[in-house]
Order: sequence, then C-alpha cells, then structure tokens
Amino acid sequence: MASATYGLLSDVLFSGFWEPLHHLPQVRQATNQIVMNCADIDIITASYVPEGDEEIHATGFNYQNEDEKVTLSFPSTLQPGTGTLKIDFVGELNDKMKGFYRSKYTTPSGEVRYAAVTQFEATDARRAFPCWDEPAIKATFDISLVVPKDRVALSNMNVIDRKPYPDDENVVEVKFARTPVMSTYLVAFVVGEYDFVETRSKDGVCVRVYTPVGKAEQGKFALEVAAKTLPFYKDYFNVPYPLPKIDLIAIADFAAGAMENWGLVTYRETALLIDPKNSCSSSRQWVALVVGHELAHQWFGNLVTMEWWTHLWLNEGFASWIEYLCVDHCFPEYDIWTQFVSADYTRAQELDALDNSHPIEVSVGHPSEVDEIFDAISYSKGASVIRMLHDYIGDKDFKKGMNMYLTKFQQKNAATEDLWECLENASGKPIAAVMNTWTKQMGFPLIYVEAEQVEDDRLLRLSQRKFCASGPYVGEDCPQWMVPITISTSEDPNQAKLKILMDKPEMNVVLKDVKPDQWVKLNLGTVGFYRTQYSSAMLESLLPGIRDLSLPPVDRLGLQNDLFSLARAGIISTVEVLKVMEAFVNEPNYTVWSDLSCNLGILSTLLSHTDFYEEIQEFVKDVFSPIGERLGWDPKPGEGHLDALLRGLVLGKLGKAGHKATLEEARRRFKDHVEGKQILSADLRSPVYLTVLKHGDGTTLDIMLKLHKQADMQEEKNRIERVLGATLSPELIQKVLTFALSEEVRPQDTVSVIGGVAGGSKHGRKAAWKFIKDNWEELYNRYQGGFLISRLIKLSVEGFAVDKMAGEVKAFFESHPAPSAERTIQQCCENILLNAAWLKRDAESIHQYLLQRKASPPTA
Repeated sequence: MASATYGLLSDVLFSGFWEPLHHLPQVRQATNQIVMNCADIDIITASYVPEGDEEIHATGFNYQNEDEKVTLSFPSTLQPGTGTLKIDFVGELNDKMKGFYRSKYTTPSGEVRYAAVTQFEATDARRAFPCWDEPAIKATFDISLVVPKDRVALSNMNVIDRKPYPDDENVVEVKFARTPVMSTYLVAFVVGEYDFVETRSKDGVCVRVYTPVGKAEQGKFALEVAAKTLPFYKDYFNVPYPLPKIDLIAIADFAAGAMENWGLVTYRETALLIDPKNSCSSSRQWVALVVGHELAHQWFGNLVTMEWWTHLWLNEGFASWIEYLCVDHCFPEYDIWTQFVSADYTRAQELDALDNSHPIEVSVGHPSEVDEIFDAISYSKGASVIRMLHDYIGDKDFKKGMNMYLTKFQQKNAATEDLWECLENASGKPIAAVMNTWTKQMGFPLIYVEAEQVEDDRLLRLSQRKFCASGPYVGEDCPQWMVPITISTSEDPNQAKLKILMDKPEMNVVLKDVKPDQWVKLNLGTVGFYRTQYSSAMLESLLPGIRDLSLPPVDRLGLQNDLFSLARAGIISTVEVLKVMEAFVNEPNYTVWSDLSCNLGILSTLLSHTDFYEEIQEFVKDVFSPIGERLGWDPKPGEGHLDALLRGLVLGKLGKAGHKATLEEARRRFKDHVEGKQILSADLRSPVYLTVLKHGDGTTLDIMLKLHKQADMQEEKNRIERVLGATLSPELIQKVLTFALSEEVRPQDTVSVIGGVAGGSKHGRKAAWKFIKDNWEELYNRYQGGFLISRLIKLSVEGFAVDKMAGEVKAFFESHPAPSAERTIQQCCENILLNAAWLKRDAESIHQYLLQRKASPPTA
C-alpha cells in the first residue's frame, strides 16, 4: 500500500512524500535497483528500510524519460524480504489536463484562480507520484494533502483528520481514510474552491455534488440521478457500493467527459451542471447518461478491474451499455433505448465497416497506444455487443452471471474470458464461442435474406458476408460470425416469431403460418450487430410499415439506416434511399428523425462538392417542413422531453436549409432575445443561433460573440461555440478560427469550434484544415497526444471528397507525426476516398432525381 503526502508549493509546483505501509513491498530476489514508473518528477531523496534493519539511501536516480520510468540504485544489495520504500520528490502542476494539473477558473468577482486536480487514466498517476502504474498492480492508499486552509481538499475516501500545519498558519493537513485495494489510475485528489449539495442514498451512502462557488443549485439534478442510481446498481449487481461516500465534482478544464475515480468522480461542467432555467433537454439527458456511466464503473472497473489495457473495452463497453439501462429506469419517458441505436449502435457500425477499424480487443504494448483505443469501437461497439449478448442470454441469467463475476473477482483483476465464463455458467449458452467472433475479429456481417412462400409457410434463405464500407467483400476466407438472429412478422411487429443462432455462412429457416400478405423482418429492435439486405420483394412489402407506422420506431430507424449504409457502400443506389426517406412524412418519433437528419447531413456534406447543393437543401425542406408545421415553435400542453428534442432538431434543420418562414421567425425571436424582451427557451437556442448565423453577417457574429462573453454558464458558452462555424463569409470564418484558440475558449472546447467550422460549409472545411496545419505545433502541444487530438483531426478532415485530399492529409501527418491519432488519420483518409468514390458513382443520378422531383413534386 502507499501513503502519500502532498503540499502545494505554488500555482505550478507540488511536493510529495511517499512511503508504502501496511502491505509492505517485498523484495523477491536480491537486487541493488528498484525500477518504477515516473514522469515529469524530480526525486530529491529515496531510501529503503528492510523490516527490522537499517535504512539504505539510494545513491542514484536514472530517469528513462521515453519509457516514463526511473531506476533507483542502492549502494548495497537489498535482500529478499519486506521493507519500506520512502521517496521525497517534487513535480509540476502542468497545463496538459493529465497527471496532477492545474485548472483555471474565474471567481464570481472576475479574478482568475487555479484549482489543482488529477486525471490519471490511463497512465498518468506516474506524473503525480512514482509508482507501479499498471491496472493489475493494486494497493491500498493513505493520502494526506497539505493545502491552504480556505480551500476544499478531496480524495477517494472520507476525511478522517484535519489539523493545522506546523510551519504555516494559513495551511492545513487533511488526512483521508485508507482506500480499499485499488489500481493507481483510479486514485484522485482535488484542491480548489467549491460549493456542494448533498443527500444520502436509500442505502445510506453519502452523495455530494461539488459545483463552482455560487452554483450549488446547478448540482441538484445530478445529485438526484446519483442518489437513484446507486441503489439501482446495488440491486442489479446484488453487490453493495463499497465506499462510505461518493463525490461528483465539476472541473473547469477537463479533457474527457468524466472520469470514474473511485469515490471522487470528476466531470466537465457540462456533463454535471444543470440550471433549471437555462439548460436544454438534451443537456439533462447527457448528464443523466454520464452520471449513470461513471457510477457503473464504481463496480465494473473499480471493484473489479481489467487485467491490462487490452480489456479496456470491457470496462467502457459495459458502462456505455448499462448507463442506458439505468437512465431507462430513472427516466422511462426518454425512450432512451431507441436513442441508443442512433447514438451508439449506428456510430459503431459506421466506423467498423472501414478497413482501418480494429477488433474490440486490441493488444496494447506501450502505454502511448492506450489513448488510441478510447474510441467508438471500445465504447459504442462494446456497448452494442453487450446489448446483443444481454438480449441473447435474457435479463435474469445475465444478472446472475454479473453477480458471480463481481463476487469472484472483487478487489482483483479480470480478463474478458472471465466474464464469458461466469455468463456461460449462469445461462448454459456457448457465450465464449459466440462472443469471440465479435470481440477478436474486426467488422460485422451483412445478412442477405430472400423469402419464398411455400403453402402456409415462409421459407427464408439467409447468407452472411463481412460488411465493408467500400462495397461487397471480395477477399478469400471471409470472416464468419455467430449471429443471434430474431425474426418478426406483421402479425405481431413487437414480438420475435423465431430466434436462431446463425453459426454458418448460409442457412434456410422456415417460418410456420405466415400469410402471403404479411411482411417478415430480421433484427427485431435493431439489437443484433449486423446490417440486413432484403430482396427487393421483401423490402417492398416492408415500406408501407414505415408510412403507416406499423413497424416499431427502432425498426423503422434500423431499416432506413441499413439502406443508407448500403447506398454509401455502393451496394444499392442512393436514389432508392431518398425515395424511402420520403416515406417518413408521418414519422412522430424523435430518434427516427434524428437518425434521418444525420444521414441527410452526411449527404449534404457530400453534395457540397457539387453545383447542385441547393437542390438537396430543397429536398431537406420538403422532408422536414410537414413535421415542422405540425410542431410549431412553442411547446403545447402535455408535451414532454422528446417533443422538446424533436422541435429543436426540426427547426434547426429547416433553418439551416434556409426555409423562409423558419428563418424569419428565428430572426424575430433572436432580436427579442438579444434585446431582453423575450428570452429564448434553452431548447430553442441552438436552432435559432445556428439559423441566424448561417444566414447572417458580421454584426450577427459580433452579437453571438458578445453573448458568449456574457454567458455565465459553460453549457451556453459551448452551445454558442458549436454553431459559430455556420457563418459563411471567408473573413468571418477566419475570425471564428482565431477565436477558437483565444483565452475566451477553454482548451478542451477549441476542438468543437474548429470542428464546427469544418462541418459548416465547403469553404469552412478548407479554412479549418489550413488553420490546423498553420497552428499544428500549438494544437499538438496543447493536447499532448491525448484523444482530443484524434477528435480534432476527425472533425476537420473527414468531410473532404476528393482523392488528392487523402494524399495531402496523409503527407502532412507523415511529416508531423501524431502517434496516438495514427489510426484515426488512416480512417479519415479511407473515408475521404470512400466519399470521392460515392460522389463519382451516384452524383449524376441523385441530381437527375432531384430535378425530376422539382418538375413533378411527390404527393404525400
């Protein structure tokens, strides 16, 4: 175990004293060297005290900076046995948002100050104290912090002592209780100025949400979610929460969304704070999901930890799945599982269809490779295959297996195989055999299906091939999956008529008693992680189910999304998909619209490379205006969360496309908002801001920047930052890009400003790419190879659709290496080439179709 005492020397330095106690480290074989992880730390003295013997002082410290290690050399041999290692050291409070770093905030009176906070996952505990910084080397920690007496000091455990510091009356020493056995990446401490709200969960755990000073009110929503969530997980896993308290704290400068440190969970302000008056519905939902995700880790990840980073997906995929289960329990009105399909499932499939994807399980060698796997495969594909597995096993046996796993491995480490074994024992199904096909090979299958009526039965012929974004799979030895398949019919669209496990390349299935006029659909609820291609007769019979809504929402979404991907891959024509999209005219469901909107956005970006971009905008207006008219601008009595999300989505889409009535109303409401006559409701702000900026001028941009400066809430600042890129004139685009790197924008948010410019227009895309190249050094140093650099690259280049741009992007990163973003760069280049091929293949037929529609508009 380790006991660490920290003192803050200034805004930029800290000193530490470290000694293991309790479980004394053992010298297993005689040695005169000790090797530990250590980065950006200067060791002043180190010594080893063998139990019952004299202290031996280290005489040399050899730092291997490349490997982030230090070797302590001793003048005499350390004999086998237990002892105490003592280290005195100094480190820097860095600005890299990792390790022990400083986070800038402004007090209510406008003064700039710093908090000292930690972010250790994956391999940055070594920046705060020398240690063995690997998930499987667990210890207990006794932490003391020496801090200014007017500051709040927090760590994983509860405070057990707080006493004046002998040398300085303005300083106190705060001592925390001993932690359970845990991994270094989950250790945390925070020193700063905060207010808090607190409650007790019904299991008696003390829950607190720490907020910036004066904003305690904004912690209440997250507090309520956390207090409901802890008992939900305790019941689900049938294992109690193991610590006496849990703190959730909002950190000003924070790279990730949140971090699950045991007992002290850190969040971006926008992932934790909700202002009843100024927060929109999507922010509430985001906070609920992130709180659900991080609290799930307290069991799955913290109590039982992955053996090594290869199994990271298990941590993240599992938490990304169960956060939805938890939110569905707390807020059934969110229809959150339908949203999962649009937010996680389809996103993962998009990435996983690329040749440059990777299996869920990736072997990780050097720690610098870890950052790269915090991606949509680990999180979203991980969550999707666990959702499929849960459906295949059934909730009862799944819970039983989870309990076996958590009980057997608590305070220890486990690998993917250990979970499969527990679930196999609980369900009696071949879990490992099935799941290995999903985690150890990349990609997923396309199931081709055709049907034949044989008297009163329907015969289905199924075949599976790997689905590729570039078109039909052509290699030898096509990979195979064991696919749990569900089949439903129009007799009962919400119930599986048949469930099978497809464990070979081709299969025939007989559905009994299916009348000739009934449709048949695969993948009920869009749960299986595969895409489906129907014969044209089967597809034809499913389409009326979209118009008359007899297909359930998540099945309507899945059908449209599969078709769109098949068109992108060149397996069917894009025009076919546009015709299907027009069938959604009566669609009431928010998530179905959201997915449709996303796909039309991808198509719009593609067609911005042509001279008929305006025609696709007309198509967008035609598809969205009937629902826009039905919804109107103002909430009606009895509406709920999903109506608010849908109204924002539809008005934003119509406004951006230049729908005349929407644009006029947006301008009117914006003027009233700015003049203080009628403040816009939080749910209407994004669509209105986007609309007026896209069709505005320099004055509009100046007003937006002024609103940004005045905004007291980070959510409002982010909302404005994300839409600034909609502005169209070249000099205003330049102004927005310069603003992205200014002091006005927090470092983690620069990425969404530049990304917004790249996604805003054809000119914006070119300007953002040039800006990144011109400012590469500053941007790269700022994000130090963390995952924000990958996100920045992805957002700014993947909209290109000219072959030579792929070469340009590749060449730039060959001369400006970004190792942690290497795979992202390959994926972006692949996407650019795929876009170019799509454009060449389908642009002309899309153009003809849009012209023909104009000549004879379709009747709804």
